[in-house]
Amino acid sequence: MTTYVSTNPADLSDHVATVELQSADAVLQACVRAHDAQHGWAAVPAPIRGTVIRAIGRLFEDNKDSLARLITREVGKPFAESLGEVQEVIDTCDFFVGEGRRLYGQTVPSEMADKQLSTFRRPVGTAFIITAGNFPAAVPSWYIIPALLCGNSVVWKPAEYSCAIAAAFASIVHAAGVPEDVLCCVIADGSETARGLDKALGAGLIQKVGFTGSTEVGRKIGELCGRHLQSPCLELGGKNPLVVMDDADLQLAVEGALFSGFGTAGQRCTSLGIAIVHDAVYDEFVDMFVAAVVEGAIGDPTTDVLYGPLLDQKFADRFDEYLRDLIQPHHRVLGSSATGRITAESPRQGFRGDPNAGIFVHPTVLADVRIDDAIVVTETFGPLVGVARAGDFEDAMRFATKSGYGLSSSIYTTNPTSAMRFAERIGAGMTSINNSTSGAEAHLPFGGNGKSGNGSRQSGMWVLDQFTRWQAVNWDYSGKLQRAQMDLISFDSNPNFRL
Repeated sequence: MTTYVSTNPADLSDHVATVELQSADAVLQACVRAHDAQHGWAAVPAPIRGTVIRAIGRLFEDNKDSLARLITREVGKPFAESLGEVQEVIDTCDFFVGEGRRLYGQTVPSEMADKQLSTFRRPVGTAFIITAGNFPAAVPSWYIIPALLCGNSVVWKPAEYSCAIAAAFASIVHAAGVPEDVLCCVIADGSETARGLDKALGAGLIQKVGFTGSTEVGRKIGELCGRHLQSPCLELGGKNPLVVMDDADLQLAVEGALFSGFGTAGQRCTSLGIAIVHDAVYDEFVDMFVAAVVEGAIGDPTTDVLYGPLLDQKFADRFDEYLRDLIQPHHRVLGSSATGRITAESPRQGFRGDPNAGIFVHPTVLADVRIDDAIVVTETFGPLVGVARAGDFEDAMRFATKSGYGLSSSIYTTNPTSAMRFAERIGAGMTSINNSTSGAEAHLPFGGNGKSGNGSRQSGMWVLDQFTRWQAVNWDYSGKLQRAQMDLISFDSNPNFRL
């Protein structure tokens, strides 16, 4: 086995957890245990499963502060954001408590006498869930809580760099009464996970796969599931546009762009990618936005900062590639005193803490982006935002729809016509009007289209379609064979009748 050490990205000398990465065979065995446990869990009445979900929510509530501190320590998220993330888990539990009494089916009238038709939601079986570490508690809850509520067992593979958070999450769920084999947490690297999942699908142990991560890996998971005639739940990347019209409240737009572009150090799938600004207010917006970025506090995530470190060294390496490959001579590079890593040799004014202790990078604003620039179509995971000039609404839509992603989007305008036309045409799974591209709520559907996902949705009642299958039941009590579309009651009519 390979030993993995999870470190605090704000203080690399702080070793948060040490785990043994599991092999493909160990992943397969977890699937066997979960599969064997699923029938017993499904036999628990749904309202009773709902009471277990309530207990999970209360334990997250009681452990909110300590779990938030662990999130800040292991992935570097500012503490206020970490508290909000745990609250989202609590909100998700609160919503699905009631769904234990609302897993409704329907009664359907039959075309034949003495026959009743009805539909039932049944659990799909065992779900294999793979999640990233940028939202190490909230996103797993979007899958795990409804999956358990619906009577499924779960094998959960979190990101290695958030393994301590995953262990805490699983321990809370188990403490609330969920049997250990009904939720199995496995820590493995990508290749061993893929091999184990392939074997489990081939053995018929897994009936649903959920994945949050990159579009590239999502395609591979979609291909793997397709070979087994399964439709995965894919929540992938985004290149999220924020349009600012000439009638927008610019201060509000700047606040939204700052939060969605640089919150969580730009490491959200819903982070702002390109701000597309009407020509009439472009220069003013750029000046205001850059001023806000320059003033933003960066550093120690236990303090009040705009953002802390990047999640892991691999993301810092990739961020360096973005800066090298995407910045063009016609871009104005703004937002900080330098680009790349913040160090004592490359300082950031007002930095909080020791920049050499962790993985901190300068915020970067690329002004004067053109529609053919690579940054328009490239997802950048980190604090990098492009700003483009648009002549009118149609020009803005060309920018906003070019990337092929369709996760989140935003428009700032006081014109209801612009707002509605944007919402109709953007093609994104989520659209905000006079709000940022980031900010999910537990009772709304979350998910994207195009390169951002396969149309599946998480959160709210919509996720029930991912973790239940519809079963149609017909009950004939006539005592004889009645053939649909053949043995029908008919009445004589006179088609030539006229008044």
